[in-house]
This record gives sequence, structure tokens and C-alpha cells, in this order.
Amino acid sequence: MSSPIVTGLMAYGMSGRIFHAPFLSTNPQFKLKAVVERSQKKMAAHYPDIVSYGSVDELLNDSELELIIVNTPNFTHFDFAKQALRAGKHVLIEKPAAGNTVEIKELFDVARANDRKVFAYQNRRWDSDFLSVKEVIESGRLGKLTEVNFRYDRYKPALNPKPFKETKDTPINGIVYELGPHLIDQAIHLFGKPLSFDKLITIQREASEVPDYMNYRLTYPGGLVVYLTSGLLIADPTPAFVVHGALGSYSKYRLDVQEAQLDKGMLPTDEAYGIEPVGMEGKLVTVGADGEKSIAFIPSLKGDYSNLFYAVYHAVRNNALYPITEEHMTWQMELLEA
Repeated sequence: MSSPIVTGLMAYGMSGRIFHAPFLSTNPQFKLKAVVERSQKKMAAHYPDIVSYGSVDELLNDSELELIIVNTPNFTHFDFAKQALRAGKHVLIEKPAAGNTVEIKELFDVARANDRKVFAYQNRRWDSDFLSVKEVIESGRLGKLTEVNFRYDRYKPALNPKPFKETKDTPINGIVYELGPHLIDQAIHLFGKPLSFDKLITIQREASEVPDYMNYRLTYPGGLVVYLTSGLLIADPTPAFVVHGALGSYSKYRLDVQEAQLDKGMLPTDEAYGIEPVGMEGKLVTVGADGEKSIAFIPSLKGDYSNLFYAVYHAVRNNALYPITEEHMTWQMELLEA
């Protein structure tokens, strides 16, 4: 086995605590060494061996670090990732990886020029609910697909307490850039680049300056239409995944449990990690040749964000293809910035 990838975090807020540190600290393929904490030094309480730097420059000047995770506010992703690449580090960037297609292409160009790799942190490919939808689609049980609806809804009528997330003067802000990358990446992963698309965004919350509702309509060959929707005033969410085909329909609520489990301190090595509770199975309705409907409830697959980190490791150590490709990221940016 090759040596572990020595890794540094650019921040230890919610994402560092939930989405990164538990995986880096339990996976022998990584060595979590350092973090940037400008004021409060919180990480050592859970990771006593961590090196806590006071600035990004100090982190990037650590010659032992091979991989930097950019988990800072959206508008800083592009600049920090470019700095890390030029410092000779591989980079894993949270969504959105950049603000537009020009920036994402520049990041990949800078990576190639420095013989480094850029990875997009699109963890929702490994949600239990999405994996189950993917399995049903790829099984062919629905026949030729006709209409697909993916939703990512929340009920958050109050404005975000972080002012920079609610001002129109801050770039790459609002629901399109917060939740849109998840939905767009899932659609691209399953169906590829759309033939065409249109996009609706609006502001619905009182006093909000940034979009808090979005809807995309993507068209694909064969008449397939894919709708991607997200809103912040949805008190009673409908199924987040609804797929219709010539032979039937499948619906599934969004119920991946990983974030909640990690927030409560469960580690990804726990046997119960990533397993949805019984009773929330997806509903598959198929129509036989005789016109009779059959209903089946499909248990979800186990969700596991560990697979993203395995993919990063094999891309760095074995030059394997990372599943979220440069093309995928460019297509995503085209939809985000439109």
C-alpha cells in the first residue's frame, strides 16, 4: 500500500467537522495533519495531533502537505484553489468549485501546468436515496425514461445569520450556487450534458436579496425531460426523486442519514452508518403487458461519502480517473452561470 496522502483543511466549521475530518481521520489512506483556524482553535479538542495554522499562507507553505481541502465560503473557492495548486498541492474543492466556466477551465489549466489534480467535492453522488434512484433507473425496470424530477427543498424562512450569504453584492450566492450544484451534478452523472435547458430563479423570502427558489428544465435525446427544483419555503416536502418511464414510475423521499449521523458524532466506520431507517423505502409502480399495475417498495442502498475519498486517493496515487470529470464540472458551470 502506498503512503497516506498528507492532507490539510482550510477551515474547521460545519463542513470540516462533518464532511471531511471524520473521513480523513478514519481512513488509513489519508493523514489529516493541519487546519487553518484564524481565531478560535476548536479542532484540537477532537483531533489533538492537529497542527493549527493562523493563515492560508502558513498552510500552503507546509511542504509535507500534498492535498488541500478548500472548504471556505463560496466566493473564495477559486482564488484559494488556484493558490494551492501553484503551491504544488492537489486540491479538493467544495461546491461550487468556481463561479463560472472561465474560472473552472483556468483551475484545470493551472493544475496541469503544475502537475497537480483538481477534485470537486460532489458528495451527493453517494447519498443513499440517490444511489437507490440510480439503481432503479439503470435496472431498466422503468423502460424508456420520459420525465425525471429531482428536488432539494428546505424550510428556512429566516435569512441566514451569516450576512455574506444574504447579500447580492457577494458573488456566487443564493440557492443556485448552494443547492443547485448537487442537483445538477446528479443529473449530469445519470444523463450527461443536456441538449438544451432553461432556468427560472426568483426571490420568495421577505427581505431576501439572493435567489431562494430555482427550477431548471433540461431536455435530452428521445424526449426525456429532467426538472431540477429547489426552494427554501417548502414546509411539507414532496418526494425528492420522481422518475417516470414507459413501463412505470419510481418515487423516493430524500432521506440520506449521513449528515445527521456525522453531526451527532457517528463515524463512517460504524456499522449503522449510512443506512436509512426501515419504512422509508422507494415506491416502484410498474405496468405489465396485461395492463395490471404492480407495486414494490425498494430498500435503499447504503450511503457512504467514504467512496469520494477513496476516489481521490486512487486518482492521486494510481492516476485513476476521478468520477467527477473536468467535462462534468464545465457542464455544471454552464448551467449555474446561465
